[in-house]
Amino acid sequence: MSGRQKALLAVLAVALVALFVIAVGTGSGDRGDPDARGGVVGWLGRLGGDRSAVDPATVTGDCSRSGDGFAFTGDCVLTIEDPGGLRTLLLRSPATFGVHAPAPGDADVTVEDEVEPFPGAGAVARIAVDKRTAVRLTCPGLGSCTVTVAPS
Repeated sequence: MSGRQKALLAVLAVALVALFVIAVGTGSGDRGDPDARGGVVGWLGRLGGDRSAVDPATVTGDCSRSGDGFAFTGDCVLTIEDPGGLRTLLLRSPATFGVHAPAPGDADVTVEDEVEPFPGAGAVARIAVDKRTAVRLTCPGLGSCTVTVAPS
C-alpha cells in the first residue's frame, strides 16, 4: 500500500468517526414519534420517491366496515386490491392490534407484529403492498378492535 493510499484511508477513517460522533451527539434519548419524518431520513425519503399510501376505497374486509374503519372481535382479513406499484397500507387504531402480512415481491415470508399504541398517536402499522394482498388483523384479548385505513 502506497503512502497516498494510507493517507486517504486515514482521512476516511477520521471522517467516519466524526460522522458517528455527530450522529450520536445530536440524537435524543426518547422513543421518538412514529409519525415524525424530519431530518436526513425525511429528506432521503422525499429524494427517493413517492410515499403514496393505499387508497382506502380499494380495501375490503370480512368484518364490519364503517367509512374507512373496520371493527372486529378476534380477527379480520383485509383484502387490498392491486395498487399498481409499491404502496404503503397505513393502519391506525387507538388500541393494540396484531398484523400478519406477506412481504412484498416474490418473497415467501409472512411478517407478524403486535402494534402497540404510542402516547398521543395511537397504534400505527405501515405495511408495504405491491399486488393484491390479504392482511390478517387480530384483536388481543376478549374485546373488540377498530382499525382505520388511513390515506396518509
